[in-house]
Amino acid sequence: MGEDANVSTFIVKCLENEGVEFVFGIPGEENIHFVDALGASNIRFILARSEQGASFMADMYGRVTGKAGVCTATLGPGAINLLLGVADAQCDSTPVVAIVAQVGLNRIYKETHQFVDLVRLFEPVTKRAAMLHTPPATAEMVRAAFKTAQTERPGATLLAIPQDVAEMPAGEAAPLAINHVRPEAPSPTQIARAAKILGEAKNPVVLAGHGLARAGAQDALVAFAERLNIAVANTFHGKGAMPDDHPNALGTVGFMVRDYANFGFDAADVIVAVGYELQEFPPAKINPDGTKRIIYIHRFPAEVDANFNIAAGIEGDIAQALDALAAATTPKPSLNTEGACIKSLLAEEIETGRTNPSFPLAPQRIVADVRTAMGPDDIVLADTGAIKMWFARLYPTYRPNTCLISNGLATMAFALPGALGVKLANPDRKVLAVMGDGSFMMNSQEIETALREKIPFVILIFVDDSFGLIKWKMDLEMGHHSHVDFKNPDFVAYAESFGAKGYRIEAADELLPTLNAALKDDTVSVIACPVDYTHNNKLTDRLGELTQPI
Repeated sequence: MGEDANVSTFIVKCLENEGVEFVFGIPGEENIHFVDALGASNIRFILARSEQGASFMADMYGRVTGKAGVCTATLGPGAINLLLGVADAQCDSTPVVAIVAQVGLNRIYKETHQFVDLVRLFEPVTKRAAMLHTPPATAEMVRAAFKTAQTERPGATLLAIPQDVAEMPAGEAAPLAINHVRPEAPSPTQIARAAKILGEAKNPVVLAGHGLARAGAQDALVAFAERLNIAVANTFHGKGAMPDDHPNALGTVGFMVRDYANFGFDAADVIVAVGYELQEFPPAKINPDGTKRIIYIHRFPAEVDANFNIAAGIEGDIAQALDALAAATTPKPSLNTEGACIKSLLAEEIETGRTNPSFPLAPQRIVADVRTAMGPDDIVLADTGAIKMWFARLYPTYRPNTCLISNGLATMAFALPGALGVKLANPDRKVLAVMGDGSFMMNSQEIETALREKIPFVILIFVDDSFGLIKWKMDLEMGHHSHVDFKNPDFVAYAESFGAKGYRIEAADELLPTLNAALKDDTVSVIACPVDYTHNNKLTDRLGELTQPI
């Protein structure tokens, strides 16, 4: 660095060294030197309309790339607004680095304007939270923030920069070389133990989770399932790890009540949990009495849970572990016997929805039309609410990370700002944010960000003038609902007021052609689609009747 370079400029050099392409955030008085330095770099600064939106942009960018998404904010209220997206990333094992301003060291020791102890505030929702106290530590602390965020199990980190430190001379420092952490080969002893358990199994089943999707181990999973003739279910975050059109696929588990795929675990005596993490859903849902033998495959040790007692644990490279276990195990004569019937029930539900002409639209019809409009590599972000339940369980997915869901924290309103991060990472893919009307209004201001930055994607709003999932839960648990209904603006006029395109669905047959048209638009498009959520209770009533293994 030159003699005139300050710490802010050097931090930007460190970000360039890390391969950072985008920083999402909002400038404030205390981080203006950092934001200004970004303008002189090859990093694109995306000016968001809220720090919360910026944090979700970084969150979803990190989810689909595996590289740390970077967000920034000023001290106090700006940093606090980043907290939700940072926590969402941490709970969903997504790499994010948050760089925030802090009051200067010249006043941090006393009661002072806008001071909040940000390190202590962020510590519970990050892997590492730290503050830079002196310029010579800059290179090490930036490198540590990225290494910690991106190393399995990935998550969020925070680096707080005091205002006076940010403006100090950086000296002759240089960014540190990047060392990549490589997964170890699986232990032959553990492979042998697992192979013995799997060889003795009468009805094994695989549960594929988020870690497998992060590892890019889809090919190894498919080969494992085919060689051993074993059925595979995905978690919400593992959707697409086992392609839903594969004959060995059981579908997705994690719905709030017993769904079709759960029956694939009822008769199972061994569960091969690959890349599964307990935040994805409670293991009691598939191992209620704790008697099933569990083979655990992941990059790190399993969490402790009474219903997740590990019979054999294989830590190391997931693809290598699957290949080695398949080679050491004798194939089974037949699939999990419930698999064909489970797939038939799922196919029947979505095909019935595809031809349902009712208006407002049945959720199944919307899911079917979205699947038709999107290619196998295109990306849907399904926001939290009743939408999440319909898409997570029913939307056929063929590639990992093409149906994105907030599950560990289950955060509302991530999908719209998150779509910006996803589209920047995947400019050649169609990107669709599917949201309820409640969640849409929480972060709709980021439409302006997308238009200003020329980031095209489509927003599909399920319109029911209500917080639909809470209404559904109230009806299930209490037999009635209250305090969940509201009024909405004219969504078409609202979209057009930003300069976006607005579409209103007024008949079931209008949705698919509207989706096709909007996805071809080189702009932001908003589609308001009335939904008939009476199907929510009909679904849980139907699933409640399926109380025995199929």
